[in-house]
Amino acid sequence: MEIAIRTIGNSKGVVLPKPLLAQVGLDAESSAEVVVENGCIVLRKPTKPVRAGWADAAAAVAAQGGDALLMGEFANAGDEELGW
Repeated sequence: MEIAIRTIGNSKGVVLPKPLLAQVGLDAESSAEVVVENGCIVLRKPTKPVRAGWADAAAAVAAQGGDALLMGEFANAGDEELGW
């Protein structure tokens, strides 16, 4: 597919067809990551940050009481004497 490069103020831009954006899961409310790879401009859906949503999930588990220790408290003999 060929698309025109247009002047937008002092910059250049392209208009991407809606079906093309839909194929990669982008819509009017999305943002995209743009990089140059091997002489090509690559537009891709941003990846979620590592551990995104973990804090909310942990809070939900704790709210339901599912965060109890599985093995209970335990220690090694002589641990009380160690200085941390």
